[in-house]
Amino acid sequence: MTPTDPQRVTSGAQHTSRLRVRYAETDQMGVVYYANYFVWFEVGRTDLLRASGWSYREMEAEGISLPVIDARCEYRLGARYDDDVEIRTTGRLLSPVRLAFDYQVVRQADGALLAEGRTEHAALDADGRPCRLPARARSLFT
Repeated sequence: MTPTDPQRVTSGAQHTSRLRVRYAETDQMGVVYYANYFVWFEVGRTDLLRASGWSYREMEAEGISLPVIDARCEYRLGARYDDDVEIRTTGRLLSPVRLAFDYQVVRQADGALLAEGRTEHAALDADGRPCRLPARARSLFT
């Protein structure tokens, strides 16, 4: 999205998650396998929601799900086994029924930006139809 995009929100909930790269997350060359960044994005998103007071468990108990409708990742540098990394996550409300999360994966040792990504999510009710996020959830992201 460009800065002039009318759906772009300039503020939102933010959270930093930290993890150490496990051997199982790397390929034969000792570099993190590309798909694991999306798993880390989920860690960041889940931690952000929990820290904001709205867990996935609560959301699902209320009959709401947030399926991914778009996912992107731009890889800059490879993370390696035993690196300490931060997943910096920012959540933004795009509309009453859509959220976006932006991610930065940063190596703690040198501050290097390893990857940037984004996921967009639609709010669905228990029947799989689009629904408005509850007011308390919308307030977290504005």
